[in-house]
Amino acid sequence: MHTAVIVDAVRSPLGRGRAPRDGKPGGSLSSLHPVDLLGQVMRQLVERNGIDPAMVDDVITGCVSQVGEQSGPVGRWAWLAAGLPESVPSVTVHRACGSSQQAADFAAQGVMSGVYDVVVASGVESMSRIPMGTARIGQDPFGPSVAERYAPGLVPQGISAEIIAAKWGFDRTMLDEFSARSHELACRTDASGEIVPVVLADGTVVSTDETPRPGTTVEGLGQLKASFWSEEMAVRFPELGWHVTAGNSSQLTDGASAVLIMSEERAAQLGLTPRARFHSFGLAGDDPIQMLTGPIPATEKVLKRSGLSLDQIDHYEVNEAFAPVPLAWAHHFGADLDRLNPRGGAIALGHPLGASGARLLTTMLNGLEANGGRYGLQTMCEAGGMANATIIERF
Repeated sequence: MHTAVIVDAVRSPLGRGRAPRDGKPGGSLSSLHPVDLLGQVMRQLVERNGIDPAMVDDVITGCVSQVGEQSGPVGRWAWLAAGLPESVPSVTVHRACGSSQQAADFAAQGVMSGVYDVVVASGVESMSRIPMGTARIGQDPFGPSVAERYAPGLVPQGISAEIIAAKWGFDRTMLDEFSARSHELACRTDASGEIVPVVLADGTVVSTDETPRPGTTVEGLGQLKASFWSEEMAVRFPELGWHVTAGNSSQLTDGASAVLIMSEERAAQLGLTPRARFHSFGLAGDDPIQMLTGPIPATEKVLKRSGLSLDQIDHYEVNEAFAPVPLAWAHHFGADLDRLNPRGGAIALGHPLGASGARLLTTMLNGLEANGGRYGLQTMCEAGGMANATIIERF
């Protein structure tokens, strides 16, 4: 079996997922077509490593809302938009919020099996231009049999977050403290090494994240109202404390990310120095009502397969879809909170759905290098109660 290595990993700056309206400006990337956003990131990944792009065997792209400007093989259009060779194919994958983490895992597994030598794994989501839920086109994606199995019905992810908060006993202050920490860590982290700039149509260069908010406090977050309360859900789930707000949830965000993955042999032939190798992979499914707890069994699986203990992991990236998710994960494993999302997470940086998996990988790789760590573990909750978990080992 071949060793799959990460030669490089980059991401765009992250912009608020807000379209212009009522005379108010949109987010910093809202004017940029998602194909062009991802294309610019791909081109810079290729150029800064000096490889012949024609040697790339495949471009595997994660995207959640595959409709409108993100429909079809969005990775293919992005590759062509970047002026890269027509001979390179692409495929788009959907594992909900873990789509580009799955893209990276598929890429690595293809290299390990000998099917690929060089792959670009990537992800994109413009939540300004293609709002969350657009792909449903007003229809029911679940069908009558799923509805019957989970009667009286599946629930939005925000309700799942409330269920987790109630089950683990997290109160509002705990959630807001974790959220303020996310902003503080993001604001004091130098992320320049992982960000590549993007250029808007008017020539404006965007090179920094728009999303982290300096000076975020628990007191300020405490002024926000619960986001998911409804009379129907309050009757169905009387145990809920209604602590989940916009302030302790991930931000709607625009962004793109890309990772250059190849066999260790090919990297040596090209004179490239790998930054890390893929060590182990895990997948899990869990209760789709509770939904967001999948990272717990996925982590258990990946640790068992790796032969490592959590104490040996130097950096954990657990996607901050909602504050209860990483908190429940950390509580379950007795994890060291100093190693959990130490560069800030999606509450501060944002969660551009299809781009987030590769964004977490990029952030984790840079975090390991900054702190001299060896092993990193990332995991993401995904719609339907699913989760990915991936361990990398830094060289």
